Amino acid sequence: MIVTTYVPKEYIELVWDRIEPYLDGAAKYTYGRFNVEDIKDDLLTKDQQLWIAYDDATETTYGAVVTEIITYPRLKTLVMHFTGGIELPKWKTPMLEALQEFARNNDCDVIESYGREGWGKVFKDDGFTKRFMFYELPVEKT
Repeated sequence: MIVTTYVPKEYIELVWDRIEPYLDGAAKYTYGRFNVEDIKDDLLTKDQQLWIAYDDATETTYGAVVTEIITYPRLKTLVMHFTGGIELPKWKTPMLEALQEFARNNDCDVIESYGREGWGKVFKDDGFTKRFMFYELPVEKT
């Protein structure tokens, strides 16, 4: 059975080896903004949350999500900063249910995420709405 759970800061080191490759893969899509060590450091030093999905029978870890509650002037959100793993269809729904409950319990108005275009297809049936794309223009060095 797939279990999704929040990992308290004091237990992150215990699960890190099992999820590091997944978050390393997610970091690659930040195009130099983060590496996996930055993600771990932020989890340990900032008010961020680590969630994992695993099979309690086989002890297989399928994925990880890093979240953070952000309060804008008029909206409180649970931001999904990083998501990585394998066999997403096995754990996406239970993970979203856990995140919804956490967001609800923390008076968040929405769950938000950003990422590559493919996530739009992944979340299209889950109620997420594509609001905008993020583009960047490198600054030319002289």
